[in-house]
Amino acid sequence: MHFTSEQRLDEDVLEREFTLGEIPGILWTPASASASTPVPLILLGHPPLGLRKMHPRLAARARHSAADGFAAATIELPGSGDRPRWPAVERARADLRRTLEAGEPVSDEIVDALILPLVDKAVPEWQAALDALLSLPEIGGPVGYSGGVISIGIRLALVEPRIAAAGLFAGSFVPRAMFEEARRVTIPLHVLLQWDDERNDRQAALDLFDAFGSKEKSLHANMGGHTGVPQSAGDGAAQFFTRHLR
Repeated sequence: MHFTSEQRLDEDVLEREFTLGEIPGILWTPASASASTPVPLILLGHPPLGLRKMHPRLAARARHSAADGFAAATIELPGSGDRPRWPAVERARADLRRTLEAGEPVSDEIVDALILPLVDKAVPEWQAALDALLSLPEIGGPVGYSGGVISIGIRLALVEPRIAAAGLFAGSFVPRAMFEEARRVTIPLHVLLQWDDERNDRQAALDLFDAFGSKEKSLHANMGGHTGVPQSAGDGAAQFFTRHLR
């Protein structure tokens, strides 16, 4: 991990950009973080729109995490932002756009081509980032995962034992194969669902929640579309992580 820049967002939050090989990322730490008092970490997932575009929203989420005494970090997803283009996924995105514009149902083939390669490549990168982040003296466990592409969250919750709890947003397409993985997830889950999400199949989201094998899981549904998440939803997620990462 190589830090490339740093700035104070305010007196309480230090933002540092880094690279991990070819992967860009950002780490936010509260002023309370130090080698003598390492803080828990929340990994901030996001859609594949690029870190530069997502930065304002990610920084706002990180500020809230820092106020609760957590560090937060994120990395650029494969094929997004300044990373090299990924032709296969770009073709799948083009197929998805054409299907949606035509008002046709999205096929399993399109969903698989769009999501499964992303999960297979992104999850090991998140794990490598986690290795590097936890080697920093001011970062300790436990670790949470929050938001982003829900299928990435499912895979991480299943294969990464250092993640103690996850807050997932049911706002992206989910391949059928991920339902089988969801049945083997056992960590505490906080799942957010926008009831009128124009980008999401509500029934599929409900079926996915039912499939999760966690003994502690909660579904928080709010009226409104994909971008209409209320402020109270963020407050609920913060309380969830405070319970499980403290």
